[in-house]
Amino acid sequence: MLDKLEMFIAVAREGHFGRAATSLGITQPSLSNGIKQLEEQLGVQLIFRGSRYGGLTPEGQTALVWARRIVGDSRQLKEEMRFKRHGLSGRLRIAVIPTALTWAARLAATFCEKNPNVRLTILSRTSIEILSMLDNLDIDAGISYLDNEPMGRVSTEPLYEERYLLVCGAESPFAARDAVGWDELQGERLCLLTPDMQNRRIINRNFADANVTPETWVEANSTVVLMAMVAEGGWMTVLPEDSARFLASGKAVRTIPLQGDAVPHVVGLVAPWREPHTPVLEALLRAARQLSTVD
Repeated sequence: MLDKLEMFIAVAREGHFGRAATSLGITQPSLSNGIKQLEEQLGVQLIFRGSRYGGLTPEGQTALVWARRIVGDSRQLKEEMRFKRHGLSGRLRIAVIPTALTWAARLAATFCEKNPNVRLTILSRTSIEILSMLDNLDIDAGISYLDNEPMGRVSTEPLYEERYLLVCGAESPFAARDAVGWDELQGERLCLLTPDMQNRRIINRNFADANVTPETWVEANSTVVLMAMVAEGGWMTVLPEDSARFLASGKAVRTIPLQGDAVPHVVGLVAPWREPHTPVLEALLRAARQLSTVD
């Protein structure tokens, strides 16, 4: 039944039989037959379908919760047995908000130093995508904001508090300043992350608290693009401190602390709530605790 539950989870995740089949590396008829057999075994219809996928039935919604739990438990059992036989090994999949990628590298280096037989996959994703991927068992952990928007039932380890810097060119009137207020950015030409990024929503609130309507001329879902825009001249951006200093290294730009009443937000490691965690995931949580700068 496990393979059929995997099929069911894939269909619910993709909302499309063809894409679900592709993600699993099987044919669409095989997928459809697997879902039909699962429905026969459970004695209920799980999916509304006619000529195309029509969503989950009420029974399907309930079954999805159980499917994720059963598949997750099965994977955890395999991890436990592999640990008993080979020690810490395997692969960890981690999705990270773009502004925390430098911290993800730091965490990966600390983790891999002590666990050389574990391979890591690190993906850049939005906070909403990270929670969805955790629910669908597409990743083992994420790095995201812990205190800004609802997260559901998860295990967390704080890593750092996010504080912001203005990044501007060396010719900017702000370049020689020791600090800049949020309210001073009214009317400036800004390039910022896209609105689907939680960091952008936080920055927008900070501007609103300072009674500033930002003039956003360029939006991008990559901090690298934002830094490149500033380096090309005539633009400014706002980035978290760690990310800004890393990206600014070697470029003719200035990074200046932003002052005001902005509340720092905690960023940390997020994992599915499960007791106990797999040995590999527990080792990752320990590495996060070791690196944490949050009191």
